[in-house]
Amino acid sequence: MTVRFDAPDPDAVPVLDAATVMLVRDGADGLEVFMLRRNLESDFVGGAYVFPGGAVDPHDGGPDVEGVVRGRTDRAASQLLGLPAGGLAFWVAAIRECFEEAGLLLAAGRDGKLVDLDDPLANERFVPLRRAVDSGALRLVELCAMESLELAADSMHYFSRWITPLGAPRRYDTRFFVAHAPELQTPLHDDREVIANLWIRPGDALALHDAGEFELIFPTVRSLEALDRFDTAEAVVSHAASLDRVDAVLPTVVEDGHGLRIVLPGDEVYDAETSRRVNGAG
Repeated sequence: MTVRFDAPDPDAVPVLDAATVMLVRDGADGLEVFMLRRNLESDFVGGAYVFPGGAVDPHDGGPDVEGVVRGRTDRAASQLLGLPAGGLAFWVAAIRECFEEAGLLLAAGRDGKLVDLDDPLANERFVPLRRAVDSGALRLVELCAMESLELAADSMHYFSRWITPLGAPRRYDTRFFVAHAPELQTPLHDDREVIANLWIRPGDALALHDAGEFELIFPTVRSLEALDRFDTAEAVVSHAASLDRVDAVLPTVVEDGHGLRIVLPGDEVYDAETSRRVNGAG
């Protein structure tokens, strides 16, 4: 068996920091998660169903971020992510991407309640603000200051970390978070990066994927499998809140007599040194 993409390549593409959030709720038939379908013309996983998320932008961080984030400091966030600094930007990025792509905003007013975007007056006010954030004309941090909001980072918990394998044309180091879906907010999609949205039970998504009717990428499959172990949204969120360590997962592509397949830490052929290098000594 020949292992592919398991060693550093000087010509490899850079690994970009990214963040995504799995919004969960209790549906009529059990736990549901919110998903978006990427534009079919997208140059990255076009047509696949994903969770809201994207690359961490430099504007997601900065000295003014802590002032509009509820319940987390950059020091504590960075420690949880295993970073020297700047960890809070991952929470901000996940919330921003969710707002841009799906119109769902995990931000609370002075009363401590998440903003009601189903209110017609609030919706009318936030539509242009969402466009401004999406275009980069307005930072999410600035929007919060203008609207006297705090980003509800305390209710969004670190769940998993996936790194795109070496050799891929585009690579991300993605932190996955989980949170209760905001009430009084109706999801939508931007009709640009994403073309559809839905609530779906994790097991149903996996069954449709197995039937070839629901395109998913590997980390999304494994994330849905993890969610499918839980019966309620509160059970998922409570589990994530209890985690004090989240190891990175760097899938490795291997080739054998049957073609290419993906192996993970714990599989017999996985390079243990790769796991140690990714997760570090601590």
